[in-house]
Amino acid sequence: MRIAMLLDPWESLQPKKDTSLALLEAADLRGHELFIFAASDLFVRDGRVRARVQPLRRDHQAAHGFVRQAATLVDLDGMDAILMRKDPPFDMAYIYMTYALELAERAGVQVINRPQSLRDCNEKFFITHFPQCCAPTLITADLEALRSFHGDQEDIILKPLDGMGGQGILRIGRDGMNLASAFELLSADGAQPIMAQRYLAAIAAGDKRILMIDGEPIPYALARLPGEDATRANLAAGGHGVVQALSERDRWICAQVGESLRQRGLRFVGLDVIGDYLTEINVTSPTCVREIEAVQAVGIAARLIASLEATHAAR
Repeated sequence: MRIAMLLDPWESLQPKKDTSLALLEAADLRGHELFIFAASDLFVRDGRVRARVQPLRRDHQAAHGFVRQAATLVDLDGMDAILMRKDPPFDMAYIYMTYALELAERAGVQVINRPQSLRDCNEKFFITHFPQCCAPTLITADLEALRSFHGDQEDIILKPLDGMGGQGILRIGRDGMNLASAFELLSADGAQPIMAQRYLAAIAAGDKRILMIDGEPIPYALARLPGEDATRANLAAGGHGVVQALSERDRWICAQVGESLRQRGLRFVGLDVIGDYLTEINVTSPTCVREIEAVQAVGIAARLIASLEATHAAR
């Protein structure tokens, strides 16, 4: 297969922890031809999506394990699969990128994850499709609605709907101190909605990242434990991870969500779970493959590439 990956700048990848590199390594081991490109390399001409891609050659001595070769201009409908691994921000440039990738998908290319679903399924808002799995949650641009929610729950977490890596997460305790200021900051003074959730003390035991492939969970999660900031357990915010087997409740949450993921073409997804509750559904560029595979030989990256192969063979 010819597999292309749309990703952030190559130099920004961290070989010891980057999931995108893990996927490329698994694809190389299975004999596939690999290419990478950035959002700026992508364009549409007369209804056909094209990109300036760099072929990759495996080299274990290279800093990232691969050597990039000279860029070449290709029609992306000549690829068998495209892995979308571009991190947010989820802005208009990101949306335009999904429009372009949708043209490749319509031409028969597997695009993971499906471009329409990347647009439809905001990583925080999407949990509202599964209220049975979630702690009390409010999405609002109204300060009075937020005051009422805080009065009911007393201890809450506020999040911007477009954040990632723990950015912009604030805790408002029982005294309500700084609630109005936090609302003004995160909502741009009421111009856009934000998310509020009941604070979950179970964060002390970790914010679990559960990886899903084709709607089925990997049997081990990475429990990200808070660092100095007890509000945020994200690895990017100073947390550290412990690999653990899924609990019965984790598996129940996965079963509640799995069929919807399959129907939407969300083939590689990361669920965030604190205690008994689903808190986010990461669809853009899920991570933590390296951390889990370093402890448990579950072959996550190989499993995703095998799924691409099965779909390709069935066409």
